[in-house]
Amino acid sequence: MCGRYTLFTPAADLEARFDADFDGHEPSYNCAPGQSLPVITDEDPATATQMEWGLTPQWADEPFDLINARAETVREKRSFADAFERRRCLVPADGFYEWVERSDGTAGRSSGKRPYRVAFADDRPFAMAGIYERWEPPEPATTQTGLDAFGDASDGGAGDGDTSDDGTDAVDDGSGRDVVETFTIVTTEPNDLVADLHHRMAVILSPDEEATWLRGDPGAAADLLDPHPDDDMTAHPVSTRVNSPAVDAPKLIEPVGAE
Repeated sequence: MCGRYTLFTPAADLEARFDADFDGHEPSYNCAPGQSLPVITDEDPATATQMEWGLTPQWADEPFDLINARAETVREKRSFADAFERRRCLVPADGFYEWVERSDGTAGRSSGKRPYRVAFADDRPFAMAGIYERWEPPEPATTQTGLDAFGDASDGGAGDGDTSDDGTDAVDDGSGRDVVETFTIVTTEPNDLVADLHHRMAVILSPDEEATWLRGDPGAAADLLDPHPDDDMTAHPVSTRVNSPAVDAPKLIEPVGAE
């Protein structure tokens, strides 16, 4: 899976790489689910759009927070199928984290998980395959006490308006609800490097595949969902401080001893 990644490349370099405006971009060494992060869509490819990581389908009654979608089923699952057909995006990154069980030296016992950062050797930015949705939260049911409730008790306080099932007056206040834009990252089988760390990895698109992912037909896009070669990729253990989404600092990507 892909549950954390980095994007600390300076805005000017991201703009040169993706030919898009990253105005206001702040470097992050610990991009985490629930955060608002930049993605590039075909609707506005000249501007990186901030969206929340954790997809919620349009039809949902409540947030789903789906951070990953499996390449093998992304075209079939109800939560992802429509977005795959119509709303694909690029998720810029310059590395991602995976966690590996550590042994404490005793057979069958673990001392917890050690995070590893996976990236290209030169830390260059790349695009992960993503899909996105626009979700409008349902308006909450509201209740309001009618004026008749303060009247003569002989009528039981019942008013003449519409009532809900529990007998209270239901009133729609007509207030607008903000549309929430969310995205998820598509994952696939790992390449040889990542396979030593985890059984899934994010789909990394080559630069010449990005236009097809954004604008190609669904069949052509599906053909891109394979593991990226690991020829120029590296992985090294990093501090367990990355486990906390609240921690975001350059030291998070520095190599530490593999305990």
